[in-house]
Amino acid sequence: MTREAMIVDRKTISIMQACELVGVSRRTIYNWIADGKVEYVRTAGGSIRIFVDTLWRRSDGTRQPRAPQASRQVG
Repeated sequence: MTREAMIVDRKTISIMQACELVGVSRRTIYNWIADGKVEYVRTAGGSIRIFVDTLWRRSDGTRQPRAPQASRQVG
């Protein structure tokens, strides 16, 4: 399989979807993009799409499981 075919098969999501999925702000996602922590592609219209499989990648390139969201208790 060629590199181009592999990229096409990877799932991408919008920045807002990525924010909701991992529970961070848009600014955090943009910082991750700038730091090379997540991979992304630009659409023909200029929008950014995040590769889902890079949202939980460790800095050494290995995958890590999604951290459970902490529940907040008001008391």
